[in-house]
Formats: sequence, structure tokens, C-alpha cells
Amino acid sequence: MLDISTGKVVRIIALHREYGPGNSRLRDYIAGLNEDEQISLVACFWIGRDSFSADEVDEALRTATEERSAPTEDYLSPDPDLAVYLESGMEALGLDVSDEEDRLRERP
Repeated sequence: MLDISTGKVVRIIALHREYGPGNSRLRDYIAGLNEDEQISLVACFWIGRDSFSADEVDEALRTATEERSAPTEDYLSPDPDLAVYLESGMEALGLDVSDEEDRLRERP
């Protein structure tokens, strides 16, 4: 299973949608995640874009660990479909982001 909270993934989705691909807030947030969270984020991204199925989450995590070369923020933040892929990945894994999205919108 992923080693990143739903809330953090939702925050990344929100930053991507609000400020656009590659923005500094998104890049800084991703860079601030620990290594396990970044690996999980990449695995979720890959599952969302159908590079792996939800049943292959362990393989996606292993591959993300083995192929880690560039900073995660450089790899993910410029992708124009990052938010869509992360939402799809979370959904495929049976993780509902809608409650967290609602909570994020309600914050002052």
C-alpha cells in the first residue's frame, strides 16, 4: 500500500489545479515529502496513467524505488495531467479523495 496520506495527495492535486504544472508551490511541496512519500506518489501516478494496475502496487513501488534518478518534483510537477492521474490512481486503489478535497476547500 502507499506510504503517503490521502491528504497530501489531495494537496498536490489542489496545488496543480490552482497554480498549474511546474509551479514553485507544487514543486516545493513535492520536494518536502520524505523519500517513501515521493516513491508512493510516483507509484500512484503510474497507476493512474495505467502503467501499472492497482493489483501491481507493490511492483509500482519497487520500480519507483529502483528507477529513482531525477528529483521527484522535476519528474511529476511539469506533467499537465498530474492531478488527473493522481485522482485516478487513488480511485483505482480504492482511496476516496472527495472527503479530503471537501475539507481542503473548507479551510480558510
